[in-house]
Amino acid sequence: MQTMIGLPSFHAIAAMSVTIAMFVAFARGRMSTEIVSLLTIAVIAVGLYFFPLEGTGPTDGLSLAFSGFGHYALITICALMIMGRGLVVTGALEPAARFLERVFKINLQLGLLVSLLLAFFLSMVINDTPVLVLLLPIFVSLAARGALPASKTLIPLNAAVLIGGMATTIGTSTNLLVVSISRDLGMPQMGVFHYTPIVLMAAMVALPYLWLVMPRLLGDNRVEADGEKRRFHTLLRIGETSVLNGKELSSILPKLPADFEFIDAPRSVFEPQQRVRVSGTHEALEDAMRTLQGEVAPAWVLDRIRRSSSTKGEDITVVEMAITGDSRLISRTLPTSGIADLYGVAVLGIHRPRLFIGEKHDEPSSGEIRIGEGDVLLVMGLQSDLQEFARSDSLLILDGARELPRRSKAVLSAAIMVGSVGTASIGLFPIAISALAGAILMFVTGCVKFDRVGRALSAKVIVLVAASIAVGRVILESGAAEWLGQLMSLGLQFLPPAGVLAAIMLFVTLLTNFASNATAATVGTPIAFNIAAQLGLPPEPLILAVLFGCNLCYATPIAYQTNMLIMAEGSYEFKDYIRTGVPLVLLMTVTLSILLAIRYGM
Repeated sequence: MQTMIGLPSFHAIAAMSVTIAMFVAFARGRMSTEIVSLLTIAVIAVGLYFFPLEGTGPTDGLSLAFSGFGHYALITICALMIMGRGLVVTGALEPAARFLERVFKINLQLGLLVSLLLAFFLSMVINDTPVLVLLLPIFVSLAARGALPASKTLIPLNAAVLIGGMATTIGTSTNLLVVSISRDLGMPQMGVFHYTPIVLMAAMVALPYLWLVMPRLLGDNRVEADGEKRRFHTLLRIGETSVLNGKELSSILPKLPADFEFIDAPRSVFEPQQRVRVSGTHEALEDAMRTLQGEVAPAWVLDRIRRSSSTKGEDITVVEMAITGDSRLISRTLPTSGIADLYGVAVLGIHRPRLFIGEKHDEPSSGEIRIGEGDVLLVMGLQSDLQEFARSDSLLILDGARELPRRSKAVLSAAIMVGSVGTASIGLFPIAISALAGAILMFVTGCVKFDRVGRALSAKVIVLVAASIAVGRVILESGAAEWLGQLMSLGLQFLPPAGVLAAIMLFVTLLTNFASNATAATVGTPIAFNIAAQLGLPPEPLILAVLFGCNLCYATPIAYQTNMLIMAEGSYEFKDYIRTGVPLVLLMTVTLSILLAIRYGM
């Protein structure tokens, strides 16, 4: 075993300096991730142009600096983000979300356990961020209805998502990076579920901590809302297929959201063709209509909007519009306004702060509400029709427009995702090919619109991955990885194999919690590969130690984008992440190191 090492080369020192500078810039947070990433690429390109690596020319340095943008790992990540967007916009994951709400109504602790398990298994095959984006509003709304505070549930939920994302090579973009770099280093290609059993066993240790301990370490950070959500009053039309038919109100209420209310329900049972006054928030009206199989606008208007959407290939949008003093709609009711005939849009409800439940002043005997200045209409239609309606009738479009999920494509988008992941998992196609094919199918079938690709792709992720690949390559080709591997080997040679794995994992974990997990992956992977060669250990478990360490990003809010997503909703402080994340990092490090050592007979 070598006991002394020489000084690193000029290029190795420069490569390590650039890497440290990037880490510091990420940790300080004064510049955006995109700017830091692009500056890193620029510094590498300019530096290697004037000071080429040994045996290379100036243009070779440019190719190295910009190689990340054409790397197959980045293309795969983008394709997976597109497919994840397809699942969200088609509502393919909504059945799971509604199931979760029903479980929470049975028991809060049972609901939390089921939520953690659901988040864990979903994130194994779907990128972490779409899973959390889907579940986040559910937990916030449940907290508002008297369930567990969001501050006690969001950090455990996020941790479950991150652990699940660790379990497969497609769970996170970081996993794909580590696998692709290890393949570039000459290691065999890892399949989608190559190391899943190891993570599943570690999860059995971690999940009880997430479920029973972590919520107790978090305070109740709920704050009183500055104002209530708008409640919209409307008429519920009971059709022939509605579940209300022949039912009494008492048998229906337990199935309805808390923010939905019947104003003048019949004293006996509901009957077909009845129209009943109801009120609720926008979200509550949507949930109630789905549950009751009723409508809050004339069926012919809704059918026309859906046909137009299908014919024109445009999404249906729901917006809130305020009535101005110049509007012709003032003092009219919806039937006398002619809105549907003139513009092809449907008014789903009217919000009037001064209108209290049961109050019927200025209303015709039919129960229709007369529109007044300052009222807010909840309107559904195609974007062009909504714009024409607002312009012609002097309405002010408010913030908060929502596109309705294309539920007709939900099964199709889910099938595309399952097919893409399935063909990659059995080795029929490389993950890059199956992911690209899946993304193309999402476009061709209309699950994702070409003009909405920007919402699916994250510029931050793209430039960060590209910069990370460039940094990883320059660390490797400059000899910095080999030198660092020799340096670490001097200290690690006295540790048992499990200790070596734990040390590598903790080193990468430190980087990923204060900088970028993608960058930590590209730097840590070649270092681990060289350490394996120095110590005579099999490289695969050390590479997996890097992969796992990059996913142990629980201890700071800047460690991963989902950590930042929950920070505002849970009213978290930096210390909340440290208090709950550090014990989880130590627990996972010990468990995973032992499991890796056992699995590879070290």
